[in-house]
Amino acid sequence: MGWYGSNKESKIFQTMPKIELHRHLEGSLRMDTLLDVARNHGLTIPVEPTFRKMVQVQSNDPLTFENFLSKFQTLRLFYKSPDVIRKVARDAIQDAALDHIQYLELRFTPVALSRVEGFDLRSVMEWVTESVALASQEFNVKTNLIVSVNRHEPIELAEQVLSLALDFRTRGIVGVDLAGNEVQFSALPFWSLFHNVQKEGLKISIHAGEWSGSENVRQAIEEMDADRIGHGVRVMEDESVVRLAVKRQIPFEVCVTSNYQSGVVSSLRGHPILRMIDSGLFVTINTDDPSISQITLGDEFHLLYNEFQQPLERFYKLSMASINAAFLNEDEKSNLREHFRLAYQEWNKTVING
Repeated sequence: MGWYGSNKESKIFQTMPKIELHRHLEGSLRMDTLLDVARNHGLTIPVEPTFRKMVQVQSNDPLTFENFLSKFQTLRLFYKSPDVIRKVARDAIQDAALDHIQYLELRFTPVALSRVEGFDLRSVMEWVTESVALASQEFNVKTNLIVSVNRHEPIELAEQVLSLALDFRTRGIVGVDLAGNEVQFSALPFWSLFHNVQKEGLKISIHAGEWSGSENVRQAIEEMDADRIGHGVRVMEDESVVRLAVKRQIPFEVCVTSNYQSGVVSSLRGHPILRMIDSGLFVTINTDDPSISQITLGDEFHLLYNEFQQPLERFYKLSMASINAAFLNEDEKSNLREHFRLAYQEWNKTVING
């Protein structure tokens, strides 16, 4: 995409087989889809480049969480019909296929998709799960879904959504996610709800240590029983929390560009990704919101190679770490490892040694 540009070297990483565990559907809307929705549903939008600035982070934007989150406020106006939601979900899977992602865990927020038009939450779940299942077959990308709720929204709303997540366990829902404003809102009021769905077999991802400190990572691990941590980069502020996370081997869903664009870190080179890896933390690499950030997972890998001087063999290990962290059973992980190993072997033979 557009944030880093494209060259011959970046295309090597675009064709590299990859695994992604932290991608938001609501941050994956294509620009051409947005323009089509505007035309078909009579939405008045500004001309370029003003509109693009409203939905994607630009190089001259203030790199703050307020600016980053403002993009979602505009995007939520575009969920105008069931067909739009189905297309957005299909597009996300096709884009993953174009980036040679072999396995994707795509998270979505039913409340965000339903709010503007007042759609029934169960219907939204139907539209997303159906579209993703069809697109996964069409584009040959094994995909599972994670249902997300926000900690700054009413707990009663989360209760409805998590109950539906359990109903859709046989339709590709493998986990639940707590996102939202972690600076002003604690995760603890949601403990009982998340504990109950965890007992029923769904996994838990908690956004923590992104816009607030390492204590939220400790809370996510010790009190929320998180299976994975979304972002978690501020864990490095407290060595005792690092030791806890290393001991428990809790996977971290790290999104380097997103952390920079949203002001979590002041510079790309200042991102703690290498310190996290060197500390023994269980690190996976992800995009977060690829359309908003104007990136692909290939861009994130290229960034680690180019800016952080990581060798090519590091990326195979990072992808295998993502498989180990995936919300799959052991047989599924074993099958995915073999599938990925063969795909990576073919890529290495054709692209690197060809």
